[in-house]
Order: sequence, then structure tokens, then C-alpha cells
Amino acid sequence: MKPSIPKGTRDFSPTEVANRSYIMNTIKTTFETFGFQPIETPSFENSSTLMGKYGEEGDRLIFKILNSGDFLKKADAQLLADKESTKVTSQISEKALRYDLTVPFARYVVQHQNEITFPFKRYQVQPVWRADRPQKGRFREFYQCDADVVGSKSLWQESEFIQLYDTVFTKLGLTETTIKINNRKILSGIAEVIGAQDKLIDFTVALDKLDKIGQAKVEEEMLAKGISEEAIQKVQPLFNFKGSNLENLYALDLMLATSEEGLQGVKELRFVINATTELGLQSANLEVDVTLARGLNYYTGAIFEVSAPKGVKMGSIGGGGRYDDLTGIFGMKDVSGVGISFGLDRIYLVLEELGLFKSVDLPKPKVLFINFGDAEGLYCMKAISELRKYNIKAELYPDAAKMKKQMTYANNRAIEYVVLAGSQEVAQELFTLKNMITGEQQHCSKSELVNKLQ
Repeated sequence: MKPSIPKGTRDFSPTEVANRSYIMNTIKTTFETFGFQPIETPSFENSSTLMGKYGEEGDRLIFKILNSGDFLKKADAQLLADKESTKVTSQISEKALRYDLTVPFARYVVQHQNEITFPFKRYQVQPVWRADRPQKGRFREFYQCDADVVGSKSLWQESEFIQLYDTVFTKLGLTETTIKINNRKILSGIAEVIGAQDKLIDFTVALDKLDKIGQAKVEEEMLAKGISEEAIQKVQPLFNFKGSNLENLYALDLMLATSEEGLQGVKELRFVINATTELGLQSANLEVDVTLARGLNYYTGAIFEVSAPKGVKMGSIGGGGRYDDLTGIFGMKDVSGVGISFGLDRIYLVLEELGLFKSVDLPKPKVLFINFGDAEGLYCMKAISELRKYNIKAELYPDAAKMKKQMTYANNRAIEYVVLAGSQEVAQELFTLKNMITGEQQHCSKSELVNKLQ
């Protein structure tokens, strides 16, 4: 049977691993420059931790883990007979793979609150899993690179995250990205003004799909969810918002004049826009997008989403927002948080498409010792041990194969030096060092070998 891997997952070659490490290291370095500390959480959580935190659509995409042993033992026989899979799930699965890093982070904060100094700035780079339909840039297993601050309501945090996005993408050479920003309070205000406040979640989930399925389909979905034709007519101006950020904010002030919550959202957005304008951005563009909803239930303030440069067909390469009551679901009230995420896998594809990866040196030894047999091999291994004490990367070809095969191996891995130590060199306690670039050869003692290779 031909081996394969599940759809939506991938193998990575040494070059791909090196390129991914380059992206992750760039992000991690920037996180730490901005004062964030690393944490890690388990790959899977209790289902009760995850379920109900991402909305109905998100819950369906969570990978459930079957209980160990006889997982049907505690299952209701009638539910099984009736094939009521959704009702029987909780009886056969108590754990699930994490869907994102934000909810596990909220759980971490509550569980470790007595050990944490607030405001707590953390970053986390780990894989997450979603039972999504695989397509270009969308995988079932992928890495998220998150940074969050909990314990502060200051809008300077939102401004800092915009600077952080800009810094990372500038370092990666990914200029002209667009950082879209909105505020959940504005969306709540719009729902209030059009008389659809009781349908806020349905409204935002549908609105968030505007750039994917178009206006007609969004309106169709809103109608299907019970939002009235009249309400949809009132929201029409949202679909055609154009102009500068300040012009859009002014238009929102007029639209939301009767909504206190909506006006508060505009006020918060204006602060962030003005601060960013004063501080400036290196290469990114900041754009107010009033249709941006990021249909997750836990956002309560600012919402971010980053688009790749124009001309690159790719979904968002980053996103996030403020969640004033996320830890409240775990019993810890009044702890405000805000965070962003980088989509590593999509960033990789964008950099690849634009040819922005620098040539990467793969891990390799500086010197390869040719294997002439066990006696000579032992002689070489003693020298290799000495070289490694000086952090010189060295290895012995494992088999006493033909010289041509061993030299081809050195050439294919672009190894700079080769050492030949046959019976004659062993007898004289010498080594023959060959420079694979110039072809030059010279005899040297062990100490001279160390000096030449340092």
C-alpha cells in the first residue's frame, strides 16, 4: 500500500524547515524586542475548555479525540442506535486538539494567575488543528505565532500591535501589506441602529464573509438567519465605504449617532488611527474596514486582519483583536486582553511566491573524515571528538565505501573540507586536510587541524 499523509497536512524538506525557522525566528525576535515572554500549552485541551468559545462554525471545526480504551462504554445506547452523533460526542470524547492559541492562553492565565505579573505580555509559537476543507493557504495542521497582553485596557496596546505587525513584515521584506482594523463595538452599534441587535452574531459572521462570497451572498445569508429585509437595506452603506480612514470615521459618527456603544467604538478606533499616524509605519498600510468582523464570539473591541501585498491571492496572513471578557468564561472577571496572530504557513507561501527567501545554509559539517576501515575510523573519531570540543562541526562517513562515493557525498552537501587518514597517516600521527573548494591538500597534526578549522 502506497504511504500517504492526511489531507491538509504536509511534510517539510530540510530547506523548507530552514525557511520556516527563518520566519519564526524573525517573529520571535520582534516579540521579545516588544517585551513579550514565551509560554507553551498542551497540544490538546479538555473539550470543555474549547467548545462554545468559537461560535457554532468554529465548534464544528474542532478535532475531537476519542476517549482511551473502550470509548463506547459510557455512550448512550439509544443515541448510538439513532445515530445522534452530535449528542453522543461528549460521551465518547473528553479532549480535543487546540483550535487556536488564544483560548488555551486564557485558560493558562486563569490557572496560573497567582504566578503572573500583570499586565502579562506573552508570545506563543505552536501548531493548531482545524477540521477545515483544505485549499491553497488553508491547512488542517498549521502553526500560529501569537502575542497577547492581558491585564490592561490601554489603547496603546492596539497601537503597539500595529507597530509589531509592521516591524515583522518589514524585516521579512514583505512590504505593502495592509493592516485592516475595525472595532466590535461599531458592529454592535450598527446592529443596534438597524434593529438587529438580537442577531449580532449572525450579522457579524455573515458580514465577515463579504470579501470571500460577495455582497449578494452575504445578504442572502443574513435573510436566511432571520435578519429582516429592512435591516439589510439600512446596512447597505457599509458595503460601499470608501475614502480615507478619517473620512470613514466621520461617516461612522453620523451613522451611529443614536448608538452609545457604536460611538465608543469609533472613539477607540480614532485614538488608534491618530496614534499610528503620529508614530508612522515603515512599510505597511493601515486601513479602516467597517465590514471586518472576524466572526469569533470573544472579540469585544478592536479587530485586526492583515492582507498580503496586492497581486498575491491569499487569505489573511495575520489577525486578532481585543477580548475584554475571555478569562471570564473560566471564572476570572474584569481582565482585559488584546492579541494578534501571524499565519506562518500563509506568510511562507507569500514569501515563496514573491521570491523573498534568502538562500539558506542547511546544517552541515565543516569537515568530513573519509572512512578507510575500523582502525582508521577509530583514529578519526578521536580527532572528531577533539574538534567538537571547539564547536567545529565534524563527522565521519559511516561506511568504508569507495572513495568516489564518499567524495560525492561531501560535494553534494557542499562540505568545505575533507580529511583523509589512511594507514600511512595513522602511523605518522598525521592527517591530510583537503580544501574541497580549491583542491589544495596539506599534512597536519591534530593540534594543527584544530587551528586550521577554527
